[in-house]
Order: sequence, then C-alpha cells, then structure tokens
Amino acid sequence: MTLRIGNFSGFYGDRSDALREMLTGGEVDVLTGDYLAELTMLILARDRLKDPSAGYARTFLRQLEETLGTAHERGVRIVTNAGGLNPAGLADAVRALAGRLGLPVRVAHVEGDDLTARHPGSLAAHAYLGGFGIAECLRAGADVVVTGRVTDAALVTGPAAAHFGWKPADHDRLAGAVVAGHVLECGAQATGGNYAFFTERDPRELRRPGFPLAEIHPDGSCVVTKHPGTGGFVDVGTVTAQLLYETGGARYAGPDVTARLDTVRLTQDGPDRVRIEGVRGEAPPPTLKVGRNRLGGFRNEVVFVLTGLDIEAKAALVREQMSDALAASPPVDVRWDLARTDRPDADTEETASALLRLVVRDPDQQKVGRVLSGAAIELALAGYPGFHVMAPPGKGSPYGVFEDVYVPQGDVGHVAVLDDGRRITVDPPHDTAVLDDVPPPAPPEPLPPGPTVRAPLGRVVGARSGDKGGNANVGVWARTDDAWRWLAHELTVERFRELIPEARELPVTRHALPNLRALNFVVEGILGEGVAAQARFDPQAKALGEWLRSRHADIPEVLL
Repeated sequence: MTLRIGNFSGFYGDRSDALREMLTGGEVDVLTGDYLAELTMLILARDRLKDPSAGYARTFLRQLEETLGTAHERGVRIVTNAGGLNPAGLADAVRALAGRLGLPVRVAHVEGDDLTARHPGSLAAHAYLGGFGIAECLRAGADVVVTGRVTDAALVTGPAAAHFGWKPADHDRLAGAVVAGHVLECGAQATGGNYAFFTERDPRELRRPGFPLAEIHPDGSCVVTKHPGTGGFVDVGTVTAQLLYETGGARYAGPDVTARLDTVRLTQDGPDRVRIEGVRGEAPPPTLKVGRNRLGGFRNEVVFVLTGLDIEAKAALVREQMSDALAASPPVDVRWDLARTDRPDADTEETASALLRLVVRDPDQQKVGRVLSGAAIELALAGYPGFHVMAPPGKGSPYGVFEDVYVPQGDVGHVAVLDDGRRITVDPPHDTAVLDDVPPPAPPEPLPPGPTVRAPLGRVVGARSGDKGGNANVGVWARTDDAWRWLAHELTVERFRELIPEARELPVTRHALPNLRALNFVVEGILGEGVAAQARFDPQAKALGEWLRSRHADIPEVLL
C-alpha cells in the first residue's frame, strides 16, 4: 500500500532533465513538479498581458515531450502546478502533445483559484487551493493533472488522498502528507542542496544532487529518500532544514488541514532514508490565502564603484551630487546602500573597491528613467576620483508588489475538470478552526556554566531562511541535545535583533520546535513589498540564515 511520490521541479527554471532522471532512476508511482512562487505568478501574469493564451510554464511541455512516453509505459502519473494562470491552456497543450506522440494519455486540470476579476488593479489574484481537486482528477483516471495556484504541499496530499481514500476529516493522515509535501516541494533542498553543513561532505557528492521522493504509508507517515546512485544525500539535517523553510509557528495551516510541526518526529532509517512520523493534524482555517500581484510602479538603480582611499568621503560626494540632480523632480522612494567590500592595501583593484548602490522608485517612469541615468552619467568627469559604475542605468523597469488577503473557503469555486470535460465541484471542508498561537513549550534545562569560546554561531547550528511576501523566516536548528539546550536559551528575540541589525526596529516572533531542536524566527517587513519590489540586497532572504550563522557568540567549549 506504500505510495512513492517523487519531485522533479522545485521552481520555474529547475533542472530540465530531472523528470527523465526520476522516471528512469528507480521505482515511483507519482511525480510532482512545483513551478510556482510569488515572483513566478507575476512573471506569468506579465506573459499573459502580451499573449492571452500564455500564462503557464512552457518549460514543462519541453520536459514532457521527451518523457511522456516513458511515464505512460511505466504507469507513472504526473501532477504539476505548471498551469500557473492558465491551467486549462496547459492541459490542452498536453493533450495536443500526447496526440502528436500517439499516446492515449488522459489529462485533467484543476481550476477555481483565479480571483483576479474580484481584485481590480491586480495583475493576478489567486487563491491557494488544497489537494482534493487533484484527488478527484486522479480517482477519475487522469494520467496527468495540471493545476494553477495550489499550495505546494497539495501536489502530494492530492495523490495520497486519492490512493488511500482519505477524507477531509482524516486530519492526522493529511497532515503527514502535508509535511511530506513540504519536504519534497523544493527538490534538491531535501537532498543536500543549499545545506548549511555542506563542507562536511565530499564535494563530488554535492556536484549534482538527486531529487527527493517520499514513501507514504496509509497512516500518513513516510520515509524521505532518493533514487539509488543519484547525487546528494538525505539525512535528518537536510529534512530538518527543509521543514523550517518558509514556515512560521507550530501550526502550519493549509486549505485541507493544519499540520502541527511541533509533533513531527524524525529518525534516520538507514543511508539516505529519514522517517517522518507522529504528525498531528487539526481542522484547517475557515479562510483561504489569496496572493495578489500588482504593479507597484517603476524602479531603476545604479551601482557606483568606489576604489581605494576615502571611501566614506567619496560616497558622501556622489550622494550630494545625485541629490542635487534629482531635487527638481524627486522620486517617491530613494535608497542608498554602501557595501564595504574593500580591503586595505588590497592586491587587486576589485578587492580595493566598495559598492554604493542607489535604487529609486516612483509611479512615474520618467522620474526614474532619464533623470537618473542622465544625472549619473554626467558625473563621469565631475565626480569622485576613479569614478565608474557597474553598468549604466536604463530607462527604468516596472516592479511588482505581492500582497496576501484572505477569503472564506466557501467563496472559492474549486473544480476538477476531467479529460472528457466533466466538472466535479470540490466542497469546502465542513470542519474549520480559527488559528491560535500555540503556547510556547517549556525550555530545556540550560547547560551548566563552563568556559566559552568566541566563535561563529554556524560552528554549532544550521539555518535556512526564505520569504513570504514582505516577511522573512529564519529557521535555526541544533544537531545535538546539548547544543539545543544552549541554543534555546542563547538565541532570544533580543539576541536575534542584536545579531541581525536590520531587524532591530521590526516585529520579530520566535517559535520553538523542540522535537526538531529548532527555533523559527519570523521577521515582519524586512523585505518591504516582497521579492518583486527588490527592496533589499537579498530580496528573498535566501542568505539571511547564513548571515546569522556567521555572527559570533560566546559558545560553550563543550559544543565545539
């Protein structure tokens, strides 16, 4: 009764040959492809503005052209959210492809997520649907299921619910599948990619990590693994890191179920095998999240290179000169950032240089276009000594803003559209529960006093960080019980703010997950209006956790 679900894509642009690799590398029943992120929806929305028949991930079709015959021959079903803003269009394209290849493939799709018409001014507004529409398609015999905006985990909960006959009230089983789906959704991040302790592995092992799969059992428990002979590795650390990625507190809410991350238990079940069990589920919230993408205006930037001596004075001079040039028609938002990448007595010009970045935003493209580019270039012979820029600024480009709003589950028409055109309405869940914060667990006993060493946090703990709209999360975990005893007391919200100065004036919430020996910090507003607005150096907070690991603390000698 075990269901083997694998992943072949973690984002739009992931490794193109992964679908073939997963089909031919070992036994698998269902393959899932995740193509959608907040930024991807904006990209697809802009594609659709140019061509109403667009709006889906065209790379999926190219992958499928080389593999659909193999999938059909092996009886492997494919479930993907590559439909983006136009799942019906992609489903038709897959049918046409199957016809050209002479394959009797049944294609279904899921719709109802598109709420753009209800949100004037949005390029795209889509509700995050659950997995039961996918389940209906699979129960009706679909070989390929295409969706639009569903939760990433729904790509796994849908096939699991169809295979095992789970109902909406099977909260614990569904929650187990949600956790499995969250581990699989980002592909190689579960098999050693982007892993904090990568230096402990043979570099040859990490040159080409394989993609993960989960052996899901009828009770919702699973084992995360990968195909034999593929690169990378799966251990408790890689799974822990992915579980913390882009999550918040102990309650991980979705449209089908709320999974309790504080109940997850991980054990190494052999080489490249991690068992996940004990996951408890609760009724889902009564509302669905809707991701809205809209144009925020226009942005432009220029990076001035400051070399050698008097870096601060050079930066002050160019700021004054540019401020004078922009004063007549100032943009709404002007941001300067000086990155001191320079070193004293450097043996290369590049390492003797700092970078001064100017970013401007305004609803009027003219204010960020020629006004900026002209002012910057006119300084070429009239600025600081050694004046040059990384690249001349352009005319300004549109930027997007991501916002999330919530609507009642019953206000969204979740529909499974079968290969023969029949439409099956998916009812919203009967049981729902408003989300409340879980009371913080009791901290572990602190380590006894002893000598300490000033060292980077990363000598003891791992981290993984990511974005949700304008917020970022930083998950931090320890690998031993003693390290957890120290971490739980050392890394308070106040200490986090000291180590990450950008967070000092922002709301920061700490969530403790003792089963994972982990803390999860949510920093509100650090990413401004989201990744598409590019408000900071690392607009998706991908490296925020690594910055935290590089900060120094007084670490007990016994942990080093």
